[in-house]
Amino acid sequence: MTIMNDSKVGQIAAEHPLATRVFARHGIDFCCGGGRPLQEICEGKGLDVASIMDEIQAELSVGDGAGPRWDEADPSDLIDHIIATYHGPLREELPRLEFMAQKVTRVHGDKMPEALPQLLSTFLGLKAELDAHMMKEEQVLFPMIRSGRGSQGLAPMTVMESEHESAGRALEKLRHLTNDYTVPEGACNTWRALWVGLEQLETDMHEHIHLENNILFPRARMN
Repeated sequence: MTIMNDSKVGQIAAEHPLATRVFARHGIDFCCGGGRPLQEICEGKGLDVASIMDEIQAELSVGDGAGPRWDEADPSDLIDHIIATYHGPLREELPRLEFMAQKVTRVHGDKMPEALPQLLSTFLGLKAELDAHMMKEEQVLFPMIRSGRGSQGLAPMTVMESEHESAGRALEKLRHLTNDYTVPEGACNTWRALWVGLEQLETDMHEHIHLENNILFPRARMN
C-alpha cells in the first residue's frame, strides 16, 4: 500500500503497524475513526499531513520490521491473539484499576472534588461495558467467525462497533479528567500507578479496537 493523503488511517495501521506509533504521538484515532482519510483527520487537528506522512515513512524505514501482518493472518489466529493479548489481561487489569480508582477517590477526593468522582464513575461504566462486551464476543461472535459464518454476524458486529465507540468516548473522558495523565504534585504512589495504568489501558484499547474494527470484522463480513 502506498500511503496517500486520502488513505484511510485504519487501512494504514493494518498494512503498516508501525504507523500506529505516529498516530499515537499525535492523538490520531486509528481505531473507531479508522474509516476516515488521513488528510481529513490532520486538517481537523491542525496537523500538516505531509509531515505526518514523513514521520510514518521514517518509522517504516528504521523500524525492526512491521510486526505481525494481522490483515494477512487466518481470522482464527487473530481471534486467538485478541483473546490472549487483550481480553485475558483486561480481566486482570480492570479490577486492579478499579481498586486504585476507589482508593484514590476515597483518600484524595478533596484534592480533585469534581474530577475524581467523575473519573471513578466513568471508569466503572467502562469496566462494566468491557466485561459484557468481551463475553459477547467470546461466546457469540468469535465462534461464528471461526466457523466461517461471519456474514451471519452482521448485526452482532454492528453492536460491537457501537460499543467500541462508547468505550472510545469513555477513554477520551478519562484523558480529559486526568489532564492528559499529568500526575498531580504530591500524588501518592497509588495515584501515580493509577494514572500510568489508565494511560496504558487507553493505548491497549486503541490497538485492540483497531484489530477488530479495521481487520477482523471487515474480513468476517466477506465470509
